[in-house]
Amino acid sequence: MAKTAMAYKEKMKELSMLSLICSCFYPESRNLNIYTYDDMEVKHINKRASGQAFELILKPPSPVSEAPRTIASPKKKDLSLEEIQKKLEAAEERRRSQEAQVLKQLAEKREHEREVLQKAVEENNNFSKMAEEKLILKMEQIKENREANLAALIERLQEKERHAAEVRRNKELQVELSG
Repeated sequence: MAKTAMAYKEKMKELSMLSLICSCFYPESRNLNIYTYDDMEVKHINKRASGQAFELILKPPSPVSEAPRTIASPKKKDLSLEEIQKKLEAAEERRRSQEAQVLKQLAEKREHEREVLQKAVEENNNFSKMAEEKLILKMEQIKENREANLAALIERLQEKERHAAEVRRNKELQVELSG
C-alpha cells in the first residue's frame, strides 16, 4: 500500500511535465481537463487563487496485477411449506399486535379529549354562573339605586308641597290680617 501511494505521488509530480509532452504529441484539440493513466484518471478542476486543482480518481486494480475475487453469496435454504406458514402466522400476529396497540392509543387519546372537553364545559358553566350572578347583583344594585332616587325625589316633592302649603297659609293669614 505504501509503495502504491509513493508511486501515485511520483506520477502527480510528473503530471505537469507529462501534459506538456502529451500536448506535443497530440496537437489537435482534446479535452485537456481529463488525463488517463493505466490505473488512475486525473481531472483538472478550474484554477483557484491558490493554484491548480486536480481530482484524482483511482481505478480498480487491473486483472493482470491481481486476480479478481468473487464473493460467494450465501445460498438461501429452501423453505418448507410449514416454515412459510409459521412465518405468515408470526407476521399476522405482529400485525394484530400493532393494530391492538394503535386502537389502545386511539382510545386513550379519545378519553383524554373527552376529559379536556368535560373540563372546558365545566369551566364554561362556572363562567356562565359567575356572569349571571354578577348580572343579577348589578340589576339589584340598579333597582336599589332607582328606588333610592325615587324615594329621594318623593321626599323632595313632599318637602316642596309642605313648603307651598305653609306659604299659602301665610298668605291667607296675611290677607286676613290686612283685610
